Amino acid sequence: MLVGGGTGGHVFPAIAVAEALQQLRPDAKVVFAGTKGRIEAKLLPEYGYQLETIWISGIRRSIRLENLLLPLKIVVSLLQSFLLLKKLKPAAVLGTGGYVCGPVLYAASVLGVPTLIHESNSYPGVTTKMLAGRVDKVFLAFEEAKQWLGKARDVEVTGTPTRTTMETASKQEAFRLFGLNPNKPVLLISGGSQGAKAVNDAVAALLDVVLAAGVQLIWQTGEGHFQEIKQLAGDRTVGWVGPFIKSMDLAYAAADLVVCRAGAATIAELTRAGKPAVLIPYPLAAGDHQTRNAQSLVKGGAAVLLPEHEISGLKDILMELLKDDSRRQQMRMAAKRLGKPAAARRIAEEMVRMATSREETS
Repeated sequence: MLVGGGTGGHVFPAIAVAEALQQLRPDAKVVFAGTKGRIEAKLLPEYGYQLETIWISGIRRSIRLENLLLPLKIVVSLLQSFLLLKKLKPAAVLGTGGYVCGPVLYAASVLGVPTLIHESNSYPGVTTKMLAGRVDKVFLAFEEAKQWLGKARDVEVTGTPTRTTMETASKQEAFRLFGLNPNKPVLLISGGSQGAKAVNDAVAALLDVVLAAGVQLIWQTGEGHFQEIKQLAGDRTVGWVGPFIKSMDLAYAAADLVVCRAGAATIAELTRAGKPAVLIPYPLAAGDHQTRNAQSLVKGGAAVLLPEHEISGLKDILMELLKDDSRRQQMRMAAKRLGKPAAARRIAEEMVRMATSREETS
């Protein structure tokens, strides 16, 4: 069982592990646990995976009536988790992030099911901190995250799981999918699966300049910003604009340069695909972990860091990078050196080992 949800940064690493599990053990059944109404509910069935849903959410920072339901949600989610585990009897459970990991992994640990959790960020989330002392194994993307997990029993740094297709996707197929001209450079814009208004607004302000330079876009706007950006683009030949990119591997394959946030899953994908990037960290991320994530690529020579409060400087950075093929090539090579392509397989191997050991001793 794989548990995670809320954002693509939690779901896509889980899918990468699921694919690695199926390669290791084609006879294994993989089931996901997540929440209704979030990205996992739409994405996982499209990938052909069974999804079981749990009623849980985090507390909202603003004053909302739904916060009053949190104690009830915790009780119900724990009950649902115990019943689900009793029904499916998973051989091992891995959490990849999101509030849904809390009740499912807690229930699994109580029932004696081997439990693992993967933390993608350099500053661990609340759920990981709470579970680190209970689960059997903690996987990390960044070495520095260890300092926040003092009670963890077994910790290993693997990087963040990514799908193999991140480095094998066909550029020709990508151009066909997005309807692009193979003779023009491609700029990929992404604020994450939910979009980022600051990133969208900055690119929108530069749209005429970028198009005049002969650049075409693959622009993931997020659901909430799509109509506004679509209207702004009008009849101009922009490239591809949409609320969400399912085939992110193909988007990377087509891209000559990427402008994006600095979530851990994005960092892992950039390094797996070997793509130069302009990183605009989300300034309100817990512990400012996106800035820390971005600095790891900047230090390695694979990216340019642009703080959101300096986003007006995006134009100069883009024009400079788009004109400098040699620098982009150097950044591509640096990104590949920073990649950890074996993460998904290593985690899958440990899941299989734990599951097998349990079968042998039961």
